Amino acid sequence: MAPAQRRTALIALMILTFVTGIVDAVGYLALDRVFVGNMTGNIVILGMAVAGGDDLPVLGPAIALAAFTVAAFAAGLFLRTRRKEWGGAVSGLLTAGAVVLAALGVTFLIPGAVDSDAVILTASTVTAAAMGMQAAVARSLAVADMTTVVVTSTLTSLASESFVDDGVRGVWNRRLGAIVVLFLGALLGTVLLPLTPGVPLLLAAVLTVAVVVLGHLRLFTPARREPVAA
Repeated sequence: MAPAQRRTALIALMILTFVTGIVDAVGYLALDRVFVGNMTGNIVILGMAVAGGDDLPVLGPAIALAAFTVAAFAAGLFLRTRRKEWGGAVSGLLTAGAVVLAALGVTFLIPGAVDSDAVILTASTVTAAAMGMQAAVARSLAVADMTTVVVTSTLTSLASESFVDDGVRGVWNRRLGAIVVLFLGALLGTVLLPLTPGVPLLLAAVLTVAVVVLGHLRLFTPARREPVAA
């Protein structure tokens, strides 16, 4: 990618990291304590739940973990021939994720929708699948320190490399940005949640669509055709 394209890709993945913060707030606070983006959280919850800790859920985190993994695998199959490029598969996968979030958002605008355990389980499952596709896209685009769903490694790099090598000046970089936008996404998701879970989910869908438009206009690379043998 050219420098301008790298900056655009960085902005796009920052926005998707913000989206992750929003939907994880919804997942944990409204969907029976399920992390739909941060799978590390689900593994920890499962470990504590299996040990009988604090009536923690087992089914929701387990299914979300499986849905995330399967969706990331399926997305990887679409993306494997065009790594580090924004092609039709990237736009399509992110659009599919936005459609899922929008559909859930509309569903949760219906009074009493969140009262059903089946709806809650379905919502956490399909949202985790959407986040799995998003994470696969971020991995494929390979923008350093921008996974959109995990900041533990980013925080480690910030503390052990940026701060150690460059002091205070080294902190002001994309690593800190990723941590801050995830925090702000979770903050906004929590603030909007009392209105109804549908509101933050619809916002997440709109932001994902904005990323698709930005990426498709600024980063899209047409597929290269193999020359036809004479």
